[in-house]
Amino acid sequence: MSATAINGAEVFELLRDDLAAIEREFGRDTVSGVTAITEIGEYLRGGGGKRIRPALLLLSAKLFNYEGRGAVKLGAVVEIIHTATLVHDDIIDEAKTRRGRPAANTQWGNSKCVLAGDWLYMQAFKVAVQERNFRILDALIELTQQMVEGELLQMEKLGKLISLEEHFDLIYRKTACLFSVCMRLGAILGGATPEQEEQVAKYGRDLGMAFQIVDDVLDLTASEQVLGKPVASDLREGKVTMAVIHALQRCTPFERKKIAAVVDQRAFNGVSHADILEVLTRYGSVEAATASATQYAECARKAICTFPDSEIKRALLWAPEFVVAREK
Repeated sequence: MSATAINGAEVFELLRDDLAAIEREFGRDTVSGVTAITEIGEYLRGGGGKRIRPALLLLSAKLFNYEGRGAVKLGAVVEIIHTATLVHDDIIDEAKTRRGRPAANTQWGNSKCVLAGDWLYMQAFKVAVQERNFRILDALIELTQQMVEGELLQMEKLGKLISLEEHFDLIYRKTACLFSVCMRLGAILGGATPEQEEQVAKYGRDLGMAFQIVDDVLDLTASEQVLGKPVASDLREGKVTMAVIHALQRCTPFERKKIAAVVDQRAFNGVSHADILEVLTRYGSVEAATASATQYAECARKAICTFPDSEIKRALLWAPEFVVAREK
């Protein structure tokens, strides 16, 4: 590994101009002759978000010394696809808030938001087509299908105490697949060899797995103020995540019943959030999930350690640390 570490501020500095260009591109790409779409697009763009996915695409392209305009265009594409999935997610989950603000569906209603999400998907592909590269389109089409399948699979499994294997398949589709594709797109732009492309795609996948496991832990343990949405919303939606699955594999029949009641009824009736946390604490389940995220983060680092040392490589080595240590 590299001797000189790099921190978040330096990574941001490294990408600042490109990320600003992606923001502008996102703004331009989401303007339509239909007011509702432009309004919803603007609202979503203004909702913050860490822009981790476009940042990964930029880093990957820079790792292969790519200097064209395509990275900015595709950075906007992946963020628009991500945003479209969030809009549809919030409708499916009947979410009231997203990143501390009202979810778009609470303001424009489900019908308009479904259609705005559809429009955003197609707009993302319209911009991607400008690269005139079938491999890029292939990667984006497969990604979008994986994500939609993931959402459908999750709906089928709602309220069920699923296995760890099923859970990992879901988080791969929901999150890690997009992280992986961001890295792959940067590599395609930069003319990477097939081996190099697979290395960075694996980095993205492992980083995405770590990211989602931490996300799920924070949903159970963080405060609503920090999270920007209600805590334990996964359990309330009938979703069991890694820490809960870990506890289920170890707990008493009585404790299992408690967890099953929340998941089945999708509400804390007679069983409180604190009761669930108590069970998780008893079996070290939160620590186990965090340890798993750390392991994935380590695998991500290993996937790129053979690349020559550079500022970009150091930024990529830092990202897994940032993902595991974050608080929201």
